[in-house]
Amino acid sequence: MNIKDFDKYKKAEKSISVVTCYDYWTATIIEQSDIDAILVGDSLAMVVHGFNSTLPADIELMALHTAAVRKGAPTKFIIADMPFLSHRKSINSVLESAGRLMKAGANAIKIEGVTGHEMTIKYLVESGIPVMGHLGLTPQSFNSFGGFKLQSKTEEAVLKLIEDGKKLEELGCFSIVLECIPDSAGRRVSQALNIPTIGIGAGGNTDGQVLVLQDMLGFNTGYTPKFVRKFIDGANLVKSALNEYDSCVKSGEFPGEGESYGG
Repeated sequence: MNIKDFDKYKKAEKSISVVTCYDYWTATIIEQSDIDAILVGDSLAMVVHGFNSTLPADIELMALHTAAVRKGAPTKFIIADMPFLSHRKSINSVLESAGRLMKAGANAIKIEGVTGHEMTIKYLVESGIPVMGHLGLTPQSFNSFGGFKLQSKTEEAVLKLIEDGKKLEELGCFSIVLECIPDSAGRRVSQALNIPTIGIGAGGNTDGQVLVLQDMLGFNTGYTPKFVRKFIDGANLVKSALNEYDSCVKSGEFPGEGESYGG
């Protein structure tokens, strides 16, 4: 998939599949799959590094993980998150940060929100850096929202969401993530825009979907959001394999003759 395909998929009413990925070895598996695109999200601060929000992710961390994912998935379209406040600094600083992510292997970057970012988004797009927008629940602003809560619940809020989506489209964004909004809001925004929307907790009427890989594979054993579907029970599968390995080691069954060097 390349950036032109996002527009083609929208026009053909073909859904776009996106998953998060943060490391080399899982990227090698995604590379062999039918998944359309990978998001190296700043959610890695929580999923990989154990923080309670995305805020501790910085540009160095994002570039490091982006490079690892690119090595594992050389042909996939990769979007990398611009971390907290990295797009609120000087234009030169923003361009340098976005450039680092692109040089690390990203095909595009993602910026949360629109108000106050208009000049930045326009400048990045004009500089040849594809930008994906992000509306609805924007995790970097969770303190302003009072937590991770459903957004755009009123008619006024939905109209503002549509307005912001159109503004991002005008600024040159090639796609927009819609997070944690009612199904009807996701449908209305998607219908109002010419660029594709990628939903996460935005219902089934967006132009594509994105999920955190560890959530969809069942590795997250804590709180599971309503919008997550676990396609396998990964945590129990891995636990079972670990316990079997432990048992085989302690019984002397592993390593066997076929797993040992003779002589």
